[in-house]
Amino acid sequence: MLITSNVDQAVTTLVASGLCAIPTETVYGLAANAIDDVAVARVFEAKGRPQDHPLIVHVSQIADVDLWIKELPGWATTLATAVWPGPLTLVGLRTELASDLVTGGQDTVAVRVPSHPVASELLAKLRVVGIVGLVAPSANRFGHVSPTSAQHVLADLGEYLSSQGDLILDGGECAVGLESTIVLATGSQPVILRPGAISAVDIEQITGLEVVARTTESPRVSGALDSHYSPRAEVELVLEENLASLTGPAGFIALSQVATPTGLTRLIAPNNLDEFARELYAGLRSGDDQNFSGIYVVAPVGEGIATAINDRLGRAAF
Repeated sequence: MLITSNVDQAVTTLVASGLCAIPTETVYGLAANAIDDVAVARVFEAKGRPQDHPLIVHVSQIADVDLWIKELPGWATTLATAVWPGPLTLVGLRTELASDLVTGGQDTVAVRVPSHPVASELLAKLRVVGIVGLVAPSANRFGHVSPTSAQHVLADLGEYLSSQGDLILDGGECAVGLESTIVLATGSQPVILRPGAISAVDIEQITGLEVVARTTESPRVSGALDSHYSPRAEVELVLEENLASLTGPAGFIALSQVATPTGLTRLIAPNNLDEFARELYAGLRSGDDQNFSGIYVVAPVGEGIATAINDRLGRAAF
């Protein structure tokens, strides 16, 4: 059976060089043994992902990060200790364990410790049998909307996974709903390479250091292309004061306090920013399921998770 809730079955599949879509607190990831290049290559094949696009290694515990990253600055260790397990990825100088396939040929590697209980159980059991990390990019076709449920994975990759004898490990809906914050941890100050639930304010409060702006396009990281997280429908960002001019049929996404314009179909109605993040990808996918050619979105205002939401919306609408 393609979809399972049996963690031991997932362990067996991954040990045998198979793929398994797994739940994390952020989104579902398409997992493979990170030191099995044959399995890792199949992740790229399944997703249609360019091979120079680096992957994130998911590990069971903070102690395992040393297997992948040579040395973290003190502030990064402080940050990791405060946040992990959780929606944070650190990028550091790679060890020999990290292959070019995992890193996209770069001298850095991205690592995180997920907090989803199913992912935690899976990673702990794999560690016992000698698998010390899983690559797990979002379990969808490259560039499409990330999956936040097992059914989303089934819609995107079910045919491929079924034909190869792979699995989808069902752990329910993701609690955060947006990909992890990626932080460059090679220098004296943190640099956010991709915003997420762990905000710049959080990082500054934990480390006591100012988050500095990214000044180069290196290193490359997951989900940072101009166009990404995109449904088939055209996403258009609109201002609340311009809603009266919109015409349907089309989908509509906004906070619940924003009334749905006549002729548009409400896809989600989150009550707050956390709900907006958690439900956004499901809302975009719902627009495709209803065959809308367009989806209008009133982007939320604010900092923290709103920054991450607006980052994803900007790439979806690019």
